[in-house]
Amino acid sequence: MSKGVALITGAGSGIGRAIAERLAVDGYAVMVADIDASRADGVAKSIVASGGKAASTAGDVSNEKDVAAIVKAAVDQFGPVTVLVNNAGHVHQALFVDLDVADFDRMFAVHVRGTFLCTKAVLGPMLKAKSGVIVNVASQLGQIGGIELTHYSAAKSAIIGLTKSLALEVSAQGVRVNAIAPGTTLTESRATKLSADPARRSAMLARIPTGRFGQPQEMAAAVAYLASPAASYITGQILHLDGGLTAY
Repeated sequence: MSKGVALITGAGSGIGRAIAERLAVDGYAVMVADIDASRADGVAKSIVASGGKAASTAGDVSNEKDVAAIVKAAVDQFGPVTVLVNNAGHVHQALFVDLDVADFDRMFAVHVRGTFLCTKAVLGPMLKAKSGVIVNVASQLGQIGGIELTHYSAAKSAIIGLTKSLALEVSAQGVRVNAIAPGTTLTESRATKLSADPARRSAMLARIPTGRFGQPQEMAAAVAYLASPAASYITGQILHLDGGLTAY
């Protein structure tokens, strides 16, 4: 019997994929959502082949109509969403002086508007049921900032504020809202970039107390915990998964 229905955005690769796979193992029916339909479909098929329950859908989380379609696909396939993981993201690096309005707006559209729209789309039924879990994916950069990542850091900081504020509004009605704040995580694309720049890799590792980068599966384990009954007394929190970097 399914533990519930989990909708994970940006689940076609990286941390999102690891979260989808972990929640499927934990017994959730998983809707894999991604802007890339083929990647989403590939993840869903892999989960099903491993014995899990999953389906896929595609759309842009910054687009209100797409979000409505994504949530409808999850509900039609499995039933009301009981766990939402707002993971979809957009990465772009540039010095602040080189950023234009389109760069800034796109970053906030995907991260902040996307989190808002997806949450808005599932929150009503959760409140009616007096039960639900929302986990947002922030970043260590939302706390400490990053060179050439001003717009990204600002967007992730906004997600932290959204998480805490919404938790204050809805936790008494049975809906818990938390966030994870990953540090550098060795997704396939990130690992490739770091391998190509050994000096930067060494400099980054030197700042991390544990002396290593995170793994997507570690981020997924934290989400699985926050989604579980074991975390029933946890809401409005930002779980820092960064090897101790933000402890400084």
